[in-house]
Amino acid sequence: MADHYRVDLEALEKAATGVNGTLDEISVQKVSDIPHGESEVGHESLSSTLSDFLDRWQRGVDNLAKDGQEIATRLTACVNAYHRVEEHTHKQFHGILHGNDDPAVKRR
Repeated sequence: MADHYRVDLEALEKAATGVNGTLDEISVQKVSDIPHGESEVGHESLSSTLSDFLDRWQRGVDNLAKDGQEIATRLTACVNAYHRVEEHTHKQFHGILHGNDDPAVKRR
């Protein structure tokens, strides 16, 4: 392990929260909501081309959202794992300091 290794749990939590916030915004505003009908763009062929483009763009956004959800899930899992290890370590040290769980102490 490298010297001075440190994990900033607050930064991991903020990153997960930020990704989830972005995903929430993406779910509210769909690419397909962009006006693209013939009456909005003024031309049937342009409307059709724009519709195809928006469909592809939405698929891309959906794929990015899936990837983002995976990132947020993994960041949250990392934070939870660090918290569990920290809690376990704290309990172990507390037990050793109070003579409860010292593996060097033989119980009769």
